[in-house]
Formats: sequence, structure tokens, C-alpha cells
Amino acid sequence: MDLHLSAQEQAFEAEVREFIARELPRDIREKVRLDRHLARDDFMRWQQILGRKGWFTGAWPREFGGHAWSPMQTIIFNRVAGEMHCPELQVFGPAMVGPVIYTFGTPEQKAEHLPAIRDSSVWWCQGYSEPGAGSDLAALQTAAEDDGDHYVVNGQKIWTSYAHHADWMFCLVRTGREGKRQQGISFLLIDMKTPGVEVQPIRMMDGRHYLNAVFFNDARVPRRNLIGDEGRGWTYAKFLLEHERVENANLRFITQELQKLHRVAAEVRSDGKRLADDPSFMAEVGAVEVQFKALEIGLLRMLSDMDAGAPAGPGKSSFIKIRGTEIAQRITELLVQASGPDALRYQPGPLFGQGDDGAPIGPAHALGPVATYLFCRAMTIYGGSTEVQKNIMAKHALGL
Repeated sequence: MDLHLSAQEQAFEAEVREFIARELPRDIREKVRLDRHLARDDFMRWQQILGRKGWFTGAWPREFGGHAWSPMQTIIFNRVAGEMHCPELQVFGPAMVGPVIYTFGTPEQKAEHLPAIRDSSVWWCQGYSEPGAGSDLAALQTAAEDDGDHYVVNGQKIWTSYAHHADWMFCLVRTGREGKRQQGISFLLIDMKTPGVEVQPIRMMDGRHYLNAVFFNDARVPRRNLIGDEGRGWTYAKFLLEHERVENANLRFITQELQKLHRVAAEVRSDGKRLADDPSFMAEVGAVEVQFKALEIGLLRMLSDMDAGAPAGPGKSSFIKIRGTEIAQRITELLVQASGPDALRYQPGPLFGQGDDGAPIGPAHALGPVATYLFCRAMTIYGGSTEVQKNIMAKHALGL
């Protein structure tokens, strides 16, 4: 990113590079570099390394154990992590439920959950979407009935990322049906080991297992796990969604995939010439790089506003979400195009590190692009579809 860094920021960037070079396990780095499947242990090992450094929650306020990173430090860390093949961080804890807990939670909830988020000893998942409530989240029907010291939860969540890995879920539930739909929603923390919680896998077309359906059948959740006031879950959810859409800018992912795109373009040859020497293809690469730089600047402005105490606002966070996901999708398209027919082979053995079929057929760079491309088709749907984000921008930014 062509922004002038202060001496302090340059020192921080150097520290991040040195730390990652020294501490990132080589096997994890190679899996990320080559688009291989990452297991739960791969994510947890790296996040716990960051946790011991205090960098898994580096942007948290110091009073809650963070380092109070500036917006520029956050961007520097994500950019360098992408360049150096670090795994995507599972941000459900540090960037989503963590800020909700330290902002709205009780002292007991903070004491129970924040240390385990900081050191990444607990994996969180997000229980928002339902079969009839995705982008229209206020239509959710999962019910939590008051039963004294507990809520009895019944219903279903869908598209729950990594629920099969998760120890806890932060969940939106319906505790009332009077008035506006949003007024009857509460924010509940649910231990995934609770009897009556069932996780069923949803297999993706790329063969991987990211998503799940989660069913609640008379699951008894202690009332002390309610965040804030009953019926105010929509307020806490909006607070969290602004942070989620910042994460959906995909800085680390885009940085990594752009680096990979340049590497593949330098390796692939047609009629004796490198793809990197094709003016037409490289013009497409240049166009997406310009869009990415504009996204970085827009994200930095929004993070600076948030750092100064101003809310991100639904219009700004929606813009970041739209552009980040569209840019990421475009880069995966270019990677498939660059890899050509070699990318059409589906080779689950080397892709997932299973069985004896460990050596890929064809060039190594062609193994992962199609799987990544297929997965990234969902980027403009999850976290609030692009169409819904445009309506939000029209309402809040343009007053339409």
C-alpha cells in the first residue's frame, strides 16, 4: 500500500515480519501457500502462537488485555500476514463476540470468556442465519423460552461456519413476539456441549467442510449467558455486524491471492511467452490492484473514525463489505483463468492431504484455484448479501 508509514509504524511492520518468519510453523505456511486444506489444529496452533504474543486480540483496548492497535497497525498486520502465507484468523472470537462481551457483558461474563478468546483456547461460531432468515435476519424464529434460571432453546441455525470445530456459539434467539420483530430478539452465549445441540455437516461443492446446520432441541442454556438486556439483542447484533463487515474486507486473503496471481502469471507460458508478459491479462491484474488500493484507503478511513470514537455506520461498513468481497472474487477468477485447463482436475488426495495420493498431477499452483473460486462465490451472499448492502447504503448514506 503506497502510504507513508511513520518510523513507529515501520518498526511495527519489521517486528511483524520478523515474528511471523520465526514463529509461523513451516507446515502451516506451506499449506496456505499451496491452497491445501487446513485442519482445526492448524488454525489453533497459529492463533495460540499469536495469543501468547498478545496479537490474536491486538486491536482490543489495553484494559481488556489487548494492545490497542491503531487502524494502521491493524492494516499492516493483515497485509504482512497475507504476504507471508499466514492462515486466515478465525475472527468469531476476537473481532465479533469479544468486543460485544467487553462492551455489553457482565463482569462475570468478561472474566469467563475474554481470557479464553485472547489465548485462542476456545473456538467460537456465529448462530445468526436460519432457513427463513438470512439477510433478513429479523425474521429469525429460534425460540428461547424463559424457564427460571435457564432458557429452553428450540429451533435451527444454518450455514454456521466451523460449528463442528466450535466450543461456544453466540446466538440470536427470539424471546418475545410483541411489537416490532427486532424488539423480541436476545443475544445468548451457548456452550456447544449442551445436551440438545446437534451439528450436521453441509458439504461444499469443492469437497470441503466449512458449513453446518445446527439444531436446538430443548437445549437448556443458563440465564447468566444472556448478554445485556433481554430483547435488546438486535442492538448488540448491529454492533457486531459492523465489525464483521470490516473483516469481510478480506485484506489478508486479497493480499495473499494477489501475490499468488503474480507468481502464477510468471510461471505459466503460452507459445513460449510468460502470461506476465501478456498486456491484456496484466491490464486485468492492474485494474483489480487499483481497486484494492482504494479499498485499503477506504478501510483505513473507517477504522480511523472508529478509533476516534465514531461508529463505523451501516453505510460505510456496507461499502467495505461489497468492495472487499467483489475484489476477492475477481482475483479468484483471474487465478482460474491463469491456471487454464490444468485447474480443471479435481484431486482430493493432495488437496486434503488424504491417502497415498499426495503428488498432484500437473503444476502445483493449479491444484487449489477452482476450489477457492467455488467457495468465494458465496462471499457476496454471506454476512449480508450485496443486494441488501446496497439497500442499506441507499438508505443510510444517500437518504433514499
